[in-house]
Amino acid sequence: MSTSNKRRPNFLLIVTDDLGFSDVGCFGSEIRTPHLDKLASSGIRMTDFHTAAACSPTRAMLLSGTDNHIAGVGVMSEQKEHDLARWDVPGHEGYLNLRVAALPEVLQDNGYHTLLSGKWHLGLKPEYIPNKRGFDRSFALLPGCSNHYGWEPQFGDGMIKHFERIPPLYTEDGTLVDLKANTNNDPGGFYSSDFYVDNLIKYLSERPLDKPFFAFLPFAAPHWPLQVDRVYRDKYKGVYDDGPEALRMKRLARLKELGLIARDVIPHEVVAPPETEWSIMTEQERKLSARAMETFSGMVEKMDENIGKILDYLEKIGEAENTFIIFQSDNGAEGASYEARPTMGDSILDVVNKFYDNSLENIGEYNSFVWYGPRWAQAATAPSRLYKMYSTEGGIKVPMILNYPPWTKDRGGEIVNAFATVMDIMPTILDLAGAPHPGKSFRGREVEEMRGKSWVKFFENSDDKIEDTVTAIHSADDPAVGWELFGRAALRKGDWKIVYMTPWSYGKGDWELFDLSKDPGETKDLSAEEPEKLKELLELWERYVKKNGVVWGSPVSEVEVKVPGLERKDVIGGDPLEDTRAWMPHRGHCKD
Repeated sequence: MSTSNKRRPNFLLIVTDDLGFSDVGCFGSEIRTPHLDKLASSGIRMTDFHTAAACSPTRAMLLSGTDNHIAGVGVMSEQKEHDLARWDVPGHEGYLNLRVAALPEVLQDNGYHTLLSGKWHLGLKPEYIPNKRGFDRSFALLPGCSNHYGWEPQFGDGMIKHFERIPPLYTEDGTLVDLKANTNNDPGGFYSSDFYVDNLIKYLSERPLDKPFFAFLPFAAPHWPLQVDRVYRDKYKGVYDDGPEALRMKRLARLKELGLIARDVIPHEVVAPPETEWSIMTEQERKLSARAMETFSGMVEKMDENIGKILDYLEKIGEAENTFIIFQSDNGAEGASYEARPTMGDSILDVVNKFYDNSLENIGEYNSFVWYGPRWAQAATAPSRLYKMYSTEGGIKVPMILNYPPWTKDRGGEIVNAFATVMDIMPTILDLAGAPHPGKSFRGREVEEMRGKSWVKFFENSDDKIEDTVTAIHSADDPAVGWELFGRAALRKGDWKIVYMTPWSYGKGDWELFDLSKDPGETKDLSAEEPEKLKELLELWERYVKKNGVVWGSPVSEVEVKVPGLERKDVIGGDPLEDTRAWMPHRGHCKD
């Protein structure tokens, strides 16, 4: 660990929800994010940082330092409802299980004061919520999404029967909390981004001063429903009137200008149903779609404003120089709507049509409920392929800002292109904290060891400018990194990556092979040209499946098919996202 500081560092982990790669200013966006831009200008941007393809699996990896199939979220709780028996295997519980020593637990046992304010999404039952997993203080949104103003009319109507513990959605220190809905844009009323930050500042103000702190700030923004005060929404009025393809081209140009992608990069083509094309929409449909994007941008700016508040507070209390700060998204931009089921029910649109007003002027208000669909999502993930829920780069490569003065004081504004994953964060933090992982036994139970790798040697042992060094975080001797969710699979070793997606999930029903050093957009399948490399990575995939206990396949059809690269047969059929794909606010129903 670093010995440059006499005091052990504090940690602030900021995780935003469904933010695309280019959705903040310092990553190429037109959205105003001055506080994040400032954090990056005195810190480092990482351009090859990877998460899981969805929210809760990423959170499991972040707080365990290991694969989500080990940590309990090999299957999301929302997905598990499709076939409980299929997922009744270790690592697929749908919550952060006890096979792992959670990051706050280990830090807690090593003298840290641990805090959470924001989205949890790692368990709904009392034994799985934050106060039982190492947090001294916690205010938590338990499921994957909610109304940002705390307005959930469907609960009182008897429409929701999925979870006995909902409503309410929130707990504080293990006690259920009923929020008063903010139905008049009251500045003092509940709004998720405001409340989570104000609450975290309150927790920090009450902390024991003889302990360093670990603060986890997982925003619910900009996850749909897209909601923000119209003051923020209207700052972007007219900005998106040319549509998502025009935005995509502007973002790509800006990414190249900033040096975040290569100037000769070939972006993956947009993958979306033809009826969502801007040119064939009516004028009113385009206005409604642009308004949804304006609201999204306002949410991001509002979130940035709140991040500024927590950064200013660290300065005020004299802890900024001794705090390790990470800002990241939990996955790629959201092009669908899968996580709506726990809070909105089987028929999301029954709730939307009964209670919500998605007229042009009302979009963004507490009683509007929209999301923006696959084309706006791919404007944010370009040049990568697809978006959240896919193990392609668009689903798993996210913006990452690292700011830790002992590492970044003389390197402000630099760009790191080294491959890294969200599993690396826990080992890095434990390394810096001088808090060793317990190994195979923790608090009287057997636990798994971490799979991630500390960044300490990478950042402390290089004398060169980071942008000039070729030193890798993950060496050629490290195991390959795999991903799997919804039967969509990938594995990466060095610059080579294999991807498997079914034809109904925009794939070809076979393994594809890409050289990401030359083709980060995953546009050219090399499986036929490089059969030996494909074979090598498939062998590594089989090793990954066995080591991590991966249950593979989406059990929707009754047709058994042989999945290339696996010895077993799985029931693999229709896409579980099919019934909840991107909803177009102007049409009032789910669209392909």
